[in-house]
Amino acid sequence: MAVTTQQLLQWKNQGRPIVVLTAWDYALAQLLDRAGVDAILVGDSLAMVTLGYETTLPLTLEEMLHHAKAVRRAVKQALIVVDLPFLTYQESYQQAMHSAGRVLKETGAQAVKLEGGYPAMAETVGRLVQAGIPVLGHVGLTPQSVHQLGYRQQGKTPDTGERILSEAHALEQAGAFAVVLEHIPASLAEQITQKLTIPTIGIGAGPYCDGQVLVTADLLGLSERLPPFAKAYANLKETITQAVADFSREVRDGQFPNGSNAKK
Repeated sequence: MAVTTQQLLQWKNQGRPIVVLTAWDYALAQLLDRAGVDAILVGDSLAMVTLGYETTLPLTLEEMLHHAKAVRRAVKQALIVVDLPFLTYQESYQQAMHSAGRVLKETGAQAVKLEGGYPAMAETVGRLVQAGIPVLGHVGLTPQSVHQLGYRQQGKTPDTGERILSEAHALEQAGAFAVVLEHIPASLAEQITQKLTIPTIGIGAGPYCDGQVLVTADLLGLSERLPPFAKAYANLKETITQAVADFSREVRDGQFPNGSNAKK
């Protein structure tokens, strides 16, 4: 049975941790779904890990739709959430409605993710939810604000911590079904998780969130640089490089194709 946003809330109430990973194409999404992840985020991190940009900012809505369609075709069980790219939802709630509507209509994904919980963004989230569009919130370190915040941990002072808590609460009040907490102190994430009735999904926010998300390229050891809060569970960069080197050597040495590899 496919995962729903209501099920995530049920799991929070049951104390059952939620597993989220990112995907950007059919092959990877199929593997994640078969492995049993609860939700797949078509994140704007694909701008960096897939398209080679230095930040998430250049990513367009058309590029996001293209990748989200591929992910949707692969997934049978996991909930699919799609990031709205920078400047496709910040101008007005009408712009956000148009962008989010395209995502749901054209990709078949079940939800969108927006960054920020300041008053105007909370209002936008409320408008989307009223229109029947499920929204995953995102506070703390928000990568689309890289030129303002950098990639530093957020919420380390009482004032900034209180602001992040109030933004998370505002997103809950607006109707978000869950909220991502990125790169904030574990104690702050624990406080937010205890005060919210909706699930919190942590990334670099300690062990007390209701779930965890990682960029899959980091998990698989494919990234150039690993964030301080991530963990590589494999070293596919080395594995793939070695496999290609072995193939290249065998072709050049006349060892491939040979025997069972050669057509008769």
